[in-house]
Amino acid sequence: MVLLLMLLHAHNKQDMSVTKTNYTLTFSPPAEGWPSFYSFVPEWMQGMNQYFYSFSGGNLWRHNTNETRNSYYGVNYPSTLQGVFNQEPMVNKLFKTLALEGDHAWAATFVSELQTTGFIDSDFFVEKESDWFAYLRNQGATPASPSQEFPLRSANGVGNCLTAVVVGQVTTFGFALTLPIGNIPSVGDSIYYAVPVIFPAVLTPIYLGQITAITVNIPLGTNTIVVQQDVGGGGILPAVQVNYIMTTKSLVAESHGILGHYGVFTLTNEDTEAVELFAVKSEVMKSFP
Repeated sequence: MVLLLMLLHAHNKQDMSVTKTNYTLTFSPPAEGWPSFYSFVPEWMQGMNQYFYSFSGGNLWRHNTNETRNSYYGVNYPSTLQGVFNQEPMVNKLFKTLALEGDHAWAATFVSELQTTGFIDSDFFVEKESDWFAYLRNQGATPASPSQEFPLRSANGVGNCLTAVVVGQVTTFGFALTLPIGNIPSVGDSIYYAVPVIFPAVLTPIYLGQITAITVNIPLGTNTIVVQQDVGGGGILPAVQVNYIMTTKSLVAESHGILGHYGVFTLTNEDTEAVELFAVKSEVMKSFP
């Protein structure tokens, strides 16, 4: 293995600025390729007596003899690996899971051209049949990202309300007795509302807060949803003319996966002992709009 010090330049197409980042790049003569990048940046490198030495800050470091993996010059670095799932690139897909063939779980992020919020913490992985298995989760930002969540069918409509009674930071929405709220909304869901607009203008959902109670008793004339306004999170007091109401589930707890034509995963491991990773797999289904 030969270590070479490289200076890489990244250009921003918008302002043509240049970002300079130092990497240590390895070349393997047997593989005739460049197998890995390293985060440490030595000032000088030298092979001697079957050992490889490097210098940083005037200090000497002997490689491949430290029992603590990913530690260079007294600094611990994470291992990262990036790949892409791009089978049938013309088909829009829903990436549901991530499975690792190896002896340890890694933390993961997952992005596509449509969603950039997929993640899996390392403790979310469960070992099943010698694989480490986990469901892809959404970061679940609140308020939900209009560009990523609403167009991707992550919201559920309730319907037009008749009244919106505000007392302090609590809003009670009343619905017609002929409009069943249904069993999709539940306590803890986030509520969004849209004020009346003139057709064919598009409704703009506005985040309000979380549902604290749902009361449906049609014989007694009750059909309401109670919301605790999240003023600190951007919740806005609705006007009495509030019209359309919609909800979103916790995208972390009930993520439907990551939608896109391709998926880019980045794995991160901060273990200080040796680990092995042989393959990365994903359960994917075709998306039908």
